[in-house]
Amino acid sequence: MNDITILFALMAGLLSFFSPCIFPLLPAYVANLTGSYAQNNKIQVSKSMLMSRSISFVLGFSVIFIALGASASFIGQLFSEYRGVLEKISGILIIIFGLQMARILNLNIFMREKHWEVKSNERSRSWNSFVLGMAFGTGWTPCVGLALSSILLLAGSSDTMYSGLLLLSFYSLGLGIPFLLLSLLITYSLGVVKKINKILPALSLVNGWIMIVMGVLLFTGQMTKISAWLASFTPFLY
Repeated sequence: MNDITILFALMAGLLSFFSPCIFPLLPAYVANLTGSYAQNNKIQVSKSMLMSRSISFVLGFSVIFIALGASASFIGQLFSEYRGVLEKISGILIIIFGLQMARILNLNIFMREKHWEVKSNERSRSWNSFVLGMAFGTGWTPCVGLALSSILLLAGSSDTMYSGLLLLSFYSLGLGIPFLLLSLLITYSLGVVKKINKILPALSLVNGWIMIVMGVLLFTGQMTKISAWLASFTPFLY
């Protein structure tokens, strides 16, 4: 594992949040987590309740993602002698995922979607936020599934299980931090959601092309070489 894959995992999480599958539904997520409602162009909810339940939600999906990363790494270790082949296969798949995200491909197999729900009589339970996060982590939407699958493929081709855990931790961080920040912002104004919605298609294209580049680097074996080249400019970090 190298700095490029860590940065890619962080960016994949960030761009997953700002996807048409996730970001437009942010007010609905917050409402389900807290039992709140929109009034005067903002979400009416106690900020302390919002943050505690949002953090529980983020921890819930992080546990699922990190566990998936550990599983992918473990499976990758079983086939370590075929690491070169695994990297090429993973590279091809990541390229395909990127082409789908960039709308160059339109494969229906990647458009299947699962939803999570919460019953109204459970909204007051703090533990429920964590469970909802776990449900979100297991119910991949098309956009999150493509980015997350790419990170899992990288985890499967990593050298150690620790590398896989770290990659999915950074992915969860990239997805969780903007969720917490923007959940707080919409208690002041829902206008931020409307403004960001306008640039979501462009962000989806950015995400797709980043995935394509990463897939090519993994397939050609250039990822490690580029990381070593970048390290030569920042020797004090190593």
